[in-house]
Amino acid sequence: MDKKVGIVSCYFKHNYGSMLQAIATQKILEDWNIPNETINLEKLNREIGKGKRKYYANQLFNFSFMKAKLGMVKLKLYCRFFGGDLGKNIKVRDKKFEEFVKNFKLSKPFETMEDICKEGNYTDVLVGSDQLWLPVNIVADYYTLNFVPEKVNKISFATSFGVSQIPEKYKEQYQTFLNRIDFLSVREDSGVKLVKELTKREAKLVCDPTLLFNKEEWMDMQKEERLIKDKYIFCYFLGKTVEYRKFAERLKEKTGYKIVSLNHLDEYVKYSDKFADEAPFDVDPSDFLNLVRNAEFVCTDSFHGTVFSLIHHKKFFVFRRYPNRSKVSTNSRLDSLLKIVGLTDRLLEGTEEVAEWMEKQIDYEVVDAKLELLREESKEFLREALEHKGESSEGKK
Repeated sequence: MDKKVGIVSCYFKHNYGSMLQAIATQKILEDWNIPNETINLEKLNREIGKGKRKYYANQLFNFSFMKAKLGMVKLKLYCRFFGGDLGKNIKVRDKKFEEFVKNFKLSKPFETMEDICKEGNYTDVLVGSDQLWLPVNIVADYYTLNFVPEKVNKISFATSFGVSQIPEKYKEQYQTFLNRIDFLSVREDSGVKLVKELTKREAKLVCDPTLLFNKEEWMDMQKEERLIKDKYIFCYFLGKTVEYRKFAERLKEKTGYKIVSLNHLDEYVKYSDKFADEAPFDVDPSDFLNLVRNAEFVCTDSFHGTVFSLIHHKKFFVFRRYPNRSKVSTNSRLDSLLKIVGLTDRLLEGTEEVAEWMEKQIDYEVVDAKLELLREESKEFLREALEHKGESSEGKK
């Protein structure tokens, strides 16, 4: 049987990082001339959605969880009832995301999860990256690969738990699906620890798929021409902390550069409309790359905002989206990445004196060397997993 890889990813989510990591996973297999397709969820979303609704129903009295989701709900309600121009602008952005999906080589739509491997004829199914192993997705039972038969090679590449602790009630489900995966790799140190705690297995720490490529290799996904002609500070904030936006304002005062911001992505933040000089909405993931590449400075609380700042050798400042004590915190992926490249000092609180930080240089020769080492180790893991070398189903504990 000829090799054929089915990719399980969050390719459809209207989020720049989600789409770019999904296209990067496809891109590396294309570069290696390995036949592949991303599994089309057009008809499966209803089946997956049942599991998600079940999980959300169980979280109604979980204050931390509901508080974290409140911002997204507020954004949807605001756009629906009071949005005006904002509602129209978000529709413009959604259309750009939907058009970008055409870059994916999608499978035919499958009616049920059982049909995926039965009709797809996959020799390998690869899940990753993104926060696909959040508890809600374990209940939905798609990103677990539980639908994949034993005889089909199952690979996780840079998959993230999205949390540092697993709720007790879901531990058995985690143990079950993790033990079925033939080749396990994760994106964060915390993920390595969780796999060890849950299964006694050693997961490989690899880079996010977006980091498999350097800045030159990402150019085939974006326009050479600048989208913004003037010098600018690019702000990409997913959280609602106003202090981070005020840091960007102080940076603007010192430099004279205008602020270009992608606003209201996960939450409605009123202050965002006040601090940005330009807030474009007709921005797809390839345009996002262009905005990072051509910025003078980048301010972000996003993991992928940080990733592409590193790739494009930017002067950047990164902030925590959540307090570390938060039960829904996803800070571990940022901490892990900055630790690997030796730039934990770029993680700021937002109250710092801008002038002091403006002049701090980043030695990108050192950063690139560390990233290249991680990149090659990650590629080696993926090649061996696709060749079914190393630990196999028989070798799992």
